[in-house]
Amino acid sequence: MPDYRYIKYELLDDGLIARITLDRPRTRNAQNRGLLVELNEAFLRAEADDTVRVVILCGAGPLFSSGHDMGSREALEERQPGPNQHPSVTANGGTRLGAEARMLQEWHYFFENTRRWRNLRKITIAQVQGTVFAAGLMLMWACDLIVAADNASFADVVGTRLGMCGVEYFAHPWEFGPRKAKELLLTGDSIDAQEAYQLGMVSKIFPADELSERTLEFARRIAKTNTMAALLIKESVNQSQDNMGFYNALNACFSIHQLNHSHWAEINENHYAVGTAEFGVTPWNEAPPVQPALKEKADASVG
Repeated sequence: MPDYRYIKYELLDDGLIARITLDRPRTRNAQNRGLLVELNEAFLRAEADDTVRVVILCGAGPLFSSGHDMGSREALEERQPGPNQHPSVTANGGTRLGAEARMLQEWHYFFENTRRWRNLRKITIAQVQGTVFAAGLMLMWACDLIVAADNASFADVVGTRLGMCGVEYFAHPWEFGPRKAKELLLTGDSIDAQEAYQLGMVSKIFPADELSERTLEFARRIAKTNTMAALLIKESVNQSQDNMGFYNALNACFSIHQLNHSHWAEINENHYAVGTAEFGVTPWNEAPPVQPALKEKADASVG
């Protein structure tokens, strides 16, 4: 049995349901490399287990995920030479130079793994609460179904706080719609669970204190569906979406994301690969609280 450090893996209902919990509540389940590698191992473990029919992905603590880990001690140590360096940092392009290293590392650990989880051969349900930030959206969007606590909200702040054109797995126009995607990316504003439900992004909204129990009930209902029928329903919808351009759009936007990184790495004296205050980008750790994208509000200083 794998000894996980950053996640929890449990089997429920005699193994019909696997529940994977992001377990870094102190960092609001920020995604360091160790967590992402363990998460991939857990997804593949559930996929390989023929008893499992449904996989629930959830997060411990008040937030599902705050996105990429931008600076915790663990994240800094695993990137640098030393006893705590994560082995993945020197594999899959990690020893290459410049943009090549960054592109290969992000392709493996931020992009292709997310797309792999989207195509997992089991039905997956994201169980989310609190504000889901940036790369937290990627984890959620990779799942077949999303259920949200009534306190959930969703925001990609990397445009306003990092000078980036969204996260690596760019599903925003498909999940939010084209114009709403532009608005949310350009402002860094959030939408709440109710609007996400109206957009079709969220399937169910449950009271926060009932989220885990109600999600499990929902998963049990899905688990009753014949496994072949469930697989082909998932495959039919995913292939339809891919034939509408989703697969190619993801590839194209990942390349644009790498161009965005390379732009900042070239103009920043320290080669920092995201926007800085010198160029009018508010640092992520100094930014004001996220504001809701209310239809009658245009002034960011209001409210």
